[in-house]
Amino acid sequence: MFGIIDQVNSMDDSVKLAIAGIGILMAIALSRFLIVRPWLKIVKMTSAEWDDELHAPISNRLYSFILIGGIHFSLNWIYPEDGEVMTAASPFFSVFYILLSTSLASVSIRHIVPALSERFKHKSNVTVSGSNPLIIFILRAALWFGGIYLALSEMGIELFGLLASLAVFSIIIGLAMQQTLGNIVNSFMLALDQPFEVGDRIEIEGITGSVASVGILSTKVLTYEETLVVIPNNTMVNSTVINHARGGGDGVARRISLVLDIGVEYGEDVDHVKYNLLQLMRECPYVIDLPNPRVLLNELGDFAKIFRMYGWVKDYSDEWVAKDWMLKSIDERFQKEGIVIPFPTRFNIGKEHISMTNVRKKDVNVRIARMQMIKEDKKLREERENARAQLEDIREQLKDIELSKSERSILEETAREFEKIVSMFEAGED
Repeated sequence: MFGIIDQVNSMDDSVKLAIAGIGILMAIALSRFLIVRPWLKIVKMTSAEWDDELHAPISNRLYSFILIGGIHFSLNWIYPEDGEVMTAASPFFSVFYILLSTSLASVSIRHIVPALSERFKHKSNVTVSGSNPLIIFILRAALWFGGIYLALSEMGIELFGLLASLAVFSIIIGLAMQQTLGNIVNSFMLALDQPFEVGDRIEIEGITGSVASVGILSTKVLTYEETLVVIPNNTMVNSTVINHARGGGDGVARRISLVLDIGVEYGEDVDHVKYNLLQLMRECPYVIDLPNPRVLLNELGDFAKIFRMYGWVKDYSDEWVAKDWMLKSIDERFQKEGIVIPFPTRFNIGKEHISMTNVRKKDVNVRIARMQMIKEDKKLREERENARAQLEDIREQLKDIELSKSERSILEETAREFEKIVSMFEAGED
């Protein structure tokens, strides 16, 4: 055995290089069939997704390690350790091992941290959008900074000295490109915080539209008039952005409130008007049942009683068609019920013909509407008092120190739902 080893060691360098090359290829092939493929079968059997995504990056780094490690081992075998070749090449191999280890740790953090965060996150916790990417970015940045620092140290380069020599030049460039660099930095801040996504309808500084794209320097918004507005990322970060796609009552995405003000003449009966407007909101195919639509007398104007209609549209893309449906239906219903919307007119003195049949019909409709509104108000008060009573009962139950963790969690969730209902009633009263 030792004789064979001595015979191989005495061979020409070119033969040794060929043997080393064959050995490296065999090592890569063996690792593929004995490690990578069996590992792939195992990760495919699990329900988690992070290990599937992690398989390819780690496999590629394994092949790289075998290739460079094989070359390092071959050079050590062919050339003496104290020779010029190994003296010159050793730092480069050390740099490769450091950067490869850093890359392996970085890609592991990228896939494992979100999975761990999702596993240990409680359902009732408030999640800040973009918090996981920010944590991952900070961890990976710190890891790469340390890896690059060690790699440059192996090459005899002092990182902090290099940074100090570039400081003056960086200040000059920064002052000359302050706005541009600010837009670039803020584009990364938008990517980390994720206040909106492409397709979301947002409102910023009086501009409302859908996000068409988010670039390195600016964000492009397409308005209702099909006008493309280019907004610098500095403005996006420093301004208040209203995201209608992630708003809505109770945090329901894309839901939006529909609020309409309708004025009628002072001679009209309040209950008659409220009842007809409420019925129209309930009949509208775009207005959802919960939260319940509401109609309130909002203002006694100079020439009209102003009623405010509150409803919720399931998707903000239906806001305008819902408004069109409501206004058209209000016009038709008011004509049928004899309800008059005031408008500036010019009067001619003379005899005015009044149909007594229409007057009697309107009186009947007014009496019916009054009775219906009495029932509606009574039902609303009963629902409000019932919600408040149940909320108080749940709060009393939560005072019990013997409650288990799961029971307390269920009661807290139920209490939050009733608090929303009570808040909705109180908002209607206001």
